[in-house]
Amino acid sequence: MEEAMIRVENLKKYFPITGGVFSRTVGYVKAVEDVSFTINKGETLGLVGESGCGKSTIGRTILRLVEKTDGRVNFNGSEVFELKKKQLRNIRKDMQIIFQDPYSSLNPRMTVGEIVGEALIDHGIASQKEAEEMVRKTIEICGLAPYHVKRYPHEFSGGQRQRIGIARALILNPKFIVADEPVSALDVSIQSQIVNLLSDLQQKMGFSYLFISHDLSVVKHISHKIGVMYLGSMVELAPKRELYKNPLHPYTQALLSAIPIPDPTLKRNRIILKGDIPSPANPPSGCKFHTRCLYATKRCTEEKPEYRDVGGGHFVACHLV
Repeated sequence: MEEAMIRVENLKKYFPITGGVFSRTVGYVKAVEDVSFTINKGETLGLVGESGCGKSTIGRTILRLVEKTDGRVNFNGSEVFELKKKQLRNIRKDMQIIFQDPYSSLNPRMTVGEIVGEALIDHGIASQKEAEEMVRKTIEICGLAPYHVKRYPHEFSGGQRQRIGIARALILNPKFIVADEPVSALDVSIQSQIVNLLSDLQQKMGFSYLFISHDLSVVKHISHKIGVMYLGSMVELAPKRELYKNPLHPYTQALLSAIPIPDPTLKRNRIILKGDIPSPANPPSGCKFHTRCLYATKRCTEEKPEYRDVGGGHFVACHLV
């Protein structure tokens, strides 16, 4: 049996909505609602879905950059939300994040060498001289040149900045990395370079990824398992080949139908979803997807579908399956 690096159980994250003169809580945005999954050592879980479905909130909550509302997160045997401040600081070097925007996540007043090496000094892992050598090696692994350490973020292209962000995450030799849409702001040719880089580094160093994206064609190349999110909930989770070969949830089928085919002579039957995505502050009753589903029945509007394993590690939340 494979050993789990990350085990998430019934995770919830609600953000309060305040209103009135006294800023009282008048409701909640249910950003993450009862999500469960595991990521094994050396494995990548791709998390996909529309903007605002809760993907990034899951990544940040797992790392405890935001506090949970309910649920459990176990990292390598430790309950993340039960750790004291000092214990959490010690575990931080094993859990890193690559942010979506490669420019706003880098301090414009610091050189590349300072950005990448800051954590080594902060955690007391290396002296200034040792850190400089480790920074040079790490940025070379990430496809940058040694002379880049003296330069500032504004002197680099988007793809190079993302490599700096990756180097910053790798410098501590982490066990787990949240890659929060690391290629969404990049050109297609650069996207493939970054995805290949992340895949190569995983094979060499053996860490686990939570790879967040809205593009199913991107996660296909790097993921072992893929989870599909809709309005804060996981609607389908399966091994990569199984999900692409046999998508069970109508939302997953619609997402897959939108992937372009490189052969212009072939046509795919597009599934066009009706209506807009509902508000996470006021989600629909029953199945959250019923307002846009082509196959919705009366039961779908009234009863919440159970998220269950239908065989072979293929989980789905749908009454029609």
